Amino acid sequence: MAAKLLIEPQSGIELPEGAPRPASRPTGGSPLKAMNRESQVRSVAVLLFLLTVAAVIFAGFNLNSEWKVQVPDDGVWWVEQGGHLTADRIDPNGPGAKSGIKPGDQLLSINGQEVQNISGLERQLYRNGIWSKAAYSLLRQSVPLDSSVILVPAERSLNNWLRLIALIYLGIGLYVLLRRWTAPGSTHFYIFCLVSFIAYSFKYTGKLNDFDWTIYWGNIAAGVLQPALFLHFVLTFPEKRETVRKHPWLQTLVYVPAAMLLAAHITAMQWLQASERLRWNLDRMEMSYGSFFFLVAAVVLWYSYRHASTTILRQQLKWVTRGTILAIVPYTLFYVVPYLMGALPGATMKVSALSLALLPLTFGYAIFRYRLMDVDLIFKRGVVYTVAAAIVLGLYFGLVTGVALLVHNWRPSSGPVGLILAVVVTALLFDPVRKWIQDRIDQFFYRTRYDYRRTLLEFGRELSSETNLNTLLSSLIDRLSRTLAVDRMAIFLAGEETGKFVPAKSFGMSVPGNIDLAFLSAPRPGEAGHLFFENTHQVPRETPEAQQAIARLDLNYYIPCHAQQKTVAVLGLGKTTKGDFLSSEDMELLETLGGYLGVAIQNGQLYSSLQQKVAEYERLKDFNENIVESINVGVMALDMEDRIESWNAQMEVMYAVPRWQTLTQPLKAIFPAEFVEEFARMRQDAGIRNLYKFRLKTPAGEVRTVNVAIAPLVTRKFQVIGRLVIMDDITERVELEVQLSQADKLSSIGLLAAGVAHEVNTPLAVISSYTQMLSKQLQGDPQKTSLLEKITRQTFRASEIVNNLLNFSRTSGSEIGDVDVNKVIAETLALLEHQFKVAKVEVQNALEPKLPAIQGNAGRLQQVFLNLFLNAKDAMPGGGTLRVATLNGESVSVCVSDTGTGIAPENIQRIYDPFFTTKTSPREGQARGTGLGLSVTYGIIQEHAGKIRVESNPGAGTTFVLEFPLSKKAVPSKAEYV
Repeated sequence: MAAKLLIEPQSGIELPEGAPRPASRPTGGSPLKAMNRESQVRSVAVLLFLLTVAAVIFAGFNLNSEWKVQVPDDGVWWVEQGGHLTADRIDPNGPGAKSGIKPGDQLLSINGQEVQNISGLERQLYRNGIWSKAAYSLLRQSVPLDSSVILVPAERSLNNWLRLIALIYLGIGLYVLLRRWTAPGSTHFYIFCLVSFIAYSFKYTGKLNDFDWTIYWGNIAAGVLQPALFLHFVLTFPEKRETVRKHPWLQTLVYVPAAMLLAAHITAMQWLQASERLRWNLDRMEMSYGSFFFLVAAVVLWYSYRHASTTILRQQLKWVTRGTILAIVPYTLFYVVPYLMGALPGATMKVSALSLALLPLTFGYAIFRYRLMDVDLIFKRGVVYTVAAAIVLGLYFGLVTGVALLVHNWRPSSGPVGLILAVVVTALLFDPVRKWIQDRIDQFFYRTRYDYRRTLLEFGRELSSETNLNTLLSSLIDRLSRTLAVDRMAIFLAGEETGKFVPAKSFGMSVPGNIDLAFLSAPRPGEAGHLFFENTHQVPRETPEAQQAIARLDLNYYIPCHAQQKTVAVLGLGKTTKGDFLSSEDMELLETLGGYLGVAIQNGQLYSSLQQKVAEYERLKDFNENIVESINVGVMALDMEDRIESWNAQMEVMYAVPRWQTLTQPLKAIFPAEFVEEFARMRQDAGIRNLYKFRLKTPAGEVRTVNVAIAPLVTRKFQVIGRLVIMDDITERVELEVQLSQADKLSSIGLLAAGVAHEVNTPLAVISSYTQMLSKQLQGDPQKTSLLEKITRQTFRASEIVNNLLNFSRTSGSEIGDVDVNKVIAETLALLEHQFKVAKVEVQNALEPKLPAIQGNAGRLQQVFLNLFLNAKDAMPGGGTLRVATLNGESVSVCVSDTGTGIAPENIQRIYDPFFTTKTSPREGQARGTGLGLSVTYGIIQEHAGKIRVESNPGAGTTFVLEFPLSKKAVPSKAEYV
């Protein structure tokens, strides 16, 4: 925006109402008017000079005062309410929060001095000083309390950054003003920069002496005036808007809100009772007003940018518009809006204020980036070229004179012939000198681009040596962007269909994937070798689809690249980074380069096609290898000397030996002797041989059950070159077969038990009934009564066995729901507490407090734990320790351990068989075992979709581990069991 002031005078840019206007060259009128204009110029210069010096001096003293005066702060925002100060908001990391002050607390006094308003609070804080302890008397919900607060220096780091922004504003304003004092609008722009400097650099310290009051009111006045000045400036830039031209009073209306806000401040200070909430509301009004005016200014700038008539003006407006948006939007969203909603300035809000620096920085960038358009700099360049031409002529005539003197001294009688000879010799010798001077001048002005005309064609010839198409295009983009200094570029390659092009590489732009590029191959009469669009948004001769594509690409030049009479690519370029079009010499070089580029692209495509075929062959090879690596059987290839040549991933997993340790090793060095003997026996026979359920010992100490297939490894000509060994690990399958056999056995016994139980229950009931009747009739005969009681007990025991058989053989129809395993275990232990005490068994439980629930039946699970606990008690005839633990993981686990006699290895596989028991000769206090306890337990756990496993060593105790799946809606246990 400010750069426009350096180009040329523009009419229609207005100054603020009442501001003195800079002088311009008088075109007519009386000498008195000219003198008045000069007087105005001097008055404005003196006034601005005095204001600038005063502002800088005041800002310096203000900064010095701020460094010397440390403002104490307690981290609490106090507001006047009901004659007292009330804590409205508290900094979470501030002294107030650390000392326990909470929102809503009323402040009664500090260090015994009553405090009723903000001014009294400030006086007490200054008296106390920083890093000292202040005794706060508070009232919290009618309860008096005291708190000690260590005061800290107020956070004012943001002020330093704002002062840096103020210096940037002042520097840019002085630069514009000193460079083009008479340019229309320069005074207005400088006043805006000076006001911004005051608004960002004046920060009152809180002492509120005369100097501090001056700083305060200067900051207030500049703060309300800055947005109005900026909006006024953009309304008249680059020329006065039609609305403003029709209604001049709008320029005055811009300053009305600023005047009203300033009047509101003065009224609040003079006639209203000052309070913290009043100050906060005034600050909110100022922020809302400033953000609104700046956003309106950004919209006006965007409109000017979209309707700019010249390239340079569009470039200037682009940076200024984007800078204004990037400066105002973050500050508004992250500082103003939260502040208006009542948030205290935090770290994020303070950082967002730094975006305000983008506004002057983009002004400065627009000025310095496009300074080559200045008239005075163009004049300087003309002077340099003039001086260079004078030097060339001087050297030329000097050489002519020198050669003529040499010829005259050598041949004094040569006369005019010698002079002519001197001129000819000088002309022949001077041409290299002239070119050298011209090259130095071009180097001075074009810097790194002065010799690109010599290197660009050499680069084009070298393109054919590059075979990688992507590298070729990247190198081309990089070289052209540096040598031609274009802002955007794209390369479009010919597609498989004739006349179709696709984007391949771009620079400074993003090419849409769905764009229609048919205009690149459209026939055009009188084609000039390339396409040129001066205005990409106005191409009336093109079709609507082409107009849309050209506008979206925004490229001005399209150079075809030919190879073998075909267009293999199109090179698209925009303007230079300075907004200029390319020269005709540039276009000639690019058209020449297009021929080299077409050949290079065609070579790259052919090489890419060849690479694609090679990659396809490699992919097929990898695919075949991946098949071998991915199958779930081990594959091993041996040569004729039984050395391992191949070892797939499944072999690594199954045999627990990595591939690198097996390759080239003999078979006997890797596998145990039993397998080597079987392999040697089977390899003697031709054809495929199988080895079923071979127990293979691995180096990890495991025994794996495998099915082995050994086949000859032959070539396409059926020549045997080795052996192929395939190992299928069936260890888990065998284990599943064993479990299935166990399940079938239990199912069969269950069916048998169901039939027997119904037949036995009836006679048992008859025997029990008649025995009890006889017992009542023979109560006087002790001997017979004892015999009848024994018959009754044995009848009940037989009935219990029958009931256990029924429970084992049928699925319970009991209700299924969420079960707290800890609770079931605790209740079961409580039932057996007396038996454990008599048997001298110590119970240790380690129940997980927050154990999730499982799906099941509490009664059936209690039967499981009852059987396990009783078996553990019986396994410890002399007493011992029973440990019960629960764990929470992917499932709910229960661990029941005892320190008893353990289970013999030969019996470990039979403990779940019905009627299998080791309690055939029960000890004193034990009952004879029925052999159905663990069978019933196994069935109940299967009903609950659980698992059970046992670990036992003779003499070292037994451990049963039960695992149950989690309930779909698992909840922690509500009770803890100790």
